[in-house]
Amino acid sequence: MDCPCGSGAAYAACCEPLITGERDAETAEALMRARYTAYARADMEFLLASLHPDYRDEHDPDQIRVWAEESKWHGLEILATEAGGPTDETGNVEFVAEYTYDGEHNHHHERAVFSRHEGRWYFVEGDPVKGRPYVRDLPKVGRNDPCPCGSGRKYKRCCGS
Repeated sequence: MDCPCGSGAAYAACCEPLITGERDAETAEALMRARYTAYARADMEFLLASLHPDYRDEHDPDQIRVWAEESKWHGLEILATEAGGPTDETGNVEFVAEYTYDGEHNHHHERAVFSRHEGRWYFVEGDPVKGRPYVRDLPKVGRNDPCPCGSGRKYKRCCGS
């Protein structure tokens, strides 16, 4: 069975050993992938255990459980990593997770912060990445302006209706 994290490796060789505690994540990205997989499998024990001990009070376990259990997870895309390697103490992972919740398809775009504590990687916090604002190529057409289609009629009576 392929791992839900999208690495292309089998679950048993990829995220399962991290989730079961057989081994620790070597990098922040590996922990990010394991956390995504834990969401996809609704493994609350791992999700809570992989939170940095200093920041656990900031997370609502009930909210995490609802999101994990009631979502259908479609995939994870790692966009960028900064530090977070085997010899680093901190790291950032930018990712997009696709899921369906309450019948609505969503993209969760976040920059996650990870830190080592007593030699192990932990998730600290995530900052949502906002989409880029829409930039109009052409000037905005008002209701009473001539329609840009060239009909000669007002926009509100032509293409704007």
